[in-house]
Amino acid sequence: MLYNFSDQTSIAGKYVAQLRDSHIQKDRMRFRKNLERLAGIMGYEISKKLNYVQVDVETPLGQATAKVPDDKIVLATILRAGLPMQQGLLNVFDDAGSAFVSAYRRHHKDGSFEINLEYISCPSLEGNVLILSDPMLATGASIKTVLDALLENGTPKEIHIITAIASAHGLDQVRRFFPNARIWAGDIDEELTAKSYIVPGLGDAGDLAFGEKLQD
Repeated sequence: MLYNFSDQTSIAGKYVAQLRDSHIQKDRMRFRKNLERLAGIMGYEISKKLNYVQVDVETPLGQATAKVPDDKIVLATILRAGLPMQQGLLNVFDDAGSAFVSAYRRHHKDGSFEINLEYISCPSLEGNVLILSDPMLATGASIKTVLDALLENGTPKEIHIITAIASAHGLDQVRRFFPNARIWAGDIDEELTAKSYIVPGLGDAGDLAFGEKLQD
């Protein structure tokens, strides 16, 4: 199931617009904050899909009842670009477990590329709700590789994928391999370049958030 935030008006549209804006992007702190705020909104929307249980709460003046989530949650992200979105989700699900994956594209001279994984830290996913964040969903190759690796740590009851910008092609690929996953996108673009960059997209989220990488 796909949830495209650009299909309706909300403050999320402002955050996506600022993430795309080449002038506003010069402020790294604001770029990170907008990713964090967008992820927080997505986390709130995901919270509506969880299972809840009623609990009793002692107040200074008596007793109240409340409904709280009954699901255990693991938040996963792809380093380094996904860190601000991870924080946004932690602001919502403050008692969730966390998983981190170091993955990167290795480009070849013929224009093709492969996804290399260098590091994974993940608690058990068995029976938990998994929420994976990555600012850009281009070809879907990174998401597939990372999810395949994460699922070696157990079978989650639900999978949610959140992204700021997705390509239509990448969405098709992810839904083909993970048809039961719920995908939450700030906006969807149709075009991919020959090097698999999203157009108009927003550029390299990791570089914009943390500074440009040294080239090999």
